[in-house]
Amino acid sequence: MLNNKPILGISMGDPSGNGPEISVKALMDPAIYDRCNPIIIGDASSMEAARLTVPGGEAVTIHAVKEVKDAVCTPGIIDVLDMGLVDLSKRLYKKDRQKLAETMTPEELEKAYTESRIMCGDCAFQYVVKLIQLAMDGEVDATATNALNKDYINMAGHHYNGHTEIYAEYTHTKKYCCMLAHEDLRVVHVSTHCSLREACDRVKKDRVLDCIHMAYDACKDLGIENPKIGVAGLNPHSGENGMFGREEIEEIQPAIDAALAEGIDIPEKSPTPPDTVFSKALGGWYDAVIVHYHDQGHIPAKIKGFVFNRELQKWDAVAGINVTLGLPIIRASVDHGTGEGHAGDGSANELSLVNAMDYAIRIANGRAKKKQKP
Repeated sequence: MLNNKPILGISMGDPSGNGPEISVKALMDPAIYDRCNPIIIGDASSMEAARLTVPGGEAVTIHAVKEVKDAVCTPGIIDVLDMGLVDLSKRLYKKDRQKLAETMTPEELEKAYTESRIMCGDCAFQYVVKLIQLAMDGEVDATATNALNKDYINMAGHHYNGHTEIYAEYTHTKKYCCMLAHEDLRVVHVSTHCSLREACDRVKKDRVLDCIHMAYDACKDLGIENPKIGVAGLNPHSGENGMFGREEIEEIQPAIDAALAEGIDIPEKSPTPPDTVFSKALGGWYDAVIVHYHDQGHIPAKIKGFVFNRELQKWDAVAGINVTLGLPIIRASVDHGTGEGHAGDGSANELSLVNAMDYAIRIANGRAKKKQKP
């Protein structure tokens, strides 16, 4: 396994979700191994079960290891750092409910599902913690994460809003933010998982400036020589000179002015009205856009990356990704949930994980080049 390609650790995600089968599908592509040394952090038993459900899965084998150094990282062999946490006899997919209802009372069924949720939530959490530790210890060069279920990890006693908060705590990071990306559209969030009312209160000069810095650095890591950063307004028409709100005047513009003074390229030099900023980004005006609350950034990113085929009534693509900026380690993630309704039937779309892996590899290579410069 030892070569000059980055070692990429990938968390398996919720065992009752789509992460295992997505991981198998992604790593069935030999081209992945030309760019990195991938290893799944999870359970070999879940990965083997997923392999059997995925079309063409018979072409690959699951290789369980106890340490990263034991991985072979060869096409056709999927290395899994086996944590041995899942009891497959207790793991239940959502699709199992109707069949089990024929043999269980409602109380028995609910008890079985609760036990499964708690187990799977704990497993998903432990995979992420192990992955972070491996990255912090330098055993993997970058990380990518499959989806976990926020309810389940909280049911298991791990009280976090999601991956981002877990990464922040276990890497001791105070300043961090979420970047969603698909192709050349990148949106960087001032706030994410909070109420809209609280999100408005979080729009402060220092936080906006921190996000500009993190967006700029991320673009540099991706190989963009002179990043151009757009900054969305918070209010309609960017406040219309204070008529619709003063956040642009009192907090966002001062952050932009400070960034401009540092030499960061913000082409419009002022907050761009939210109803036009994304069209401009798609037109190449910006390499990243600062947004101020969850849906302001998530909606355009998912319109771009999630494509539903109306005629066939299926998703052609679920392709956006999430990158956590500001961390001492690299983390990219799928930008979708655990797909409970179809998990376990082998139909999950792996494109988002493939794109997350690609981003993680690009950032790892970009940082390696920086270190090589005198």
